[in-house]
Amino acid sequence: MDNDLPQRKSIHLKDYDYSSPGWYYLTICTQDRQCLLGKIINGKMKLNEFGKITKGKIKGLEKYQNINVDIYCVMPNHIHLIINIVGADPRVRPSSMDPRVRPAQSGLTQGSTPTIGQCVKRLKTLTTHIYIQNIEKNYWPPFNKRIWQRNFYEHIIRNEEELNKIRQYIADNVVNWRQDKNFCP
Repeated sequence: MDNDLPQRKSIHLKDYDYSSPGWYYLTICTQDRQCLLGKIINGKMKLNEFGKITKGKIKGLEKYQNINVDIYCVMPNHIHLIINIVGADPRVRPSSMDPRVRPAQSGLTQGSTPTIGQCVKRLKTLTTHIYIQNIEKNYWPPFNKRIWQRNFYEHIIRNEEELNKIRQYIADNVVNWRQDKNFCP
């Protein structure tokens, strides 16, 4: 590895099990904050086709064991969502070394609760694949190397007051778009 390159610091807690039951607030941004998901017109988010697909894939995260999407908002160049992992018990998670356990197609062990990182990876992978197909089929604009930023912001929600504040922030995100640090005209 080249030591002259800047090292990225992980914002995630080093020893935390991100498949543990709890509430997680996530923000996922497009690469270079490109407005690839739609536009805000007259104070309402108007999703384009890619935005609609992304919205569907967010809802699709609930097919994974113990994953509930509480609230989400697709913005022109980022996504906010709260994921609630319920009932996960890390003591009964099958070991990937157990020969009796087959990996599922998603890369997750059948019956296991995915980590927050696995959920985000799945969302980014599926949407990127669909976008690439539509560049060829439907002449969507090409993108520069990536659709999504490499990392994502996550926050472990610790109490109901914090949960309600974040829910309100997500609900108000479209209205507050012009003040958003991710704003793009």
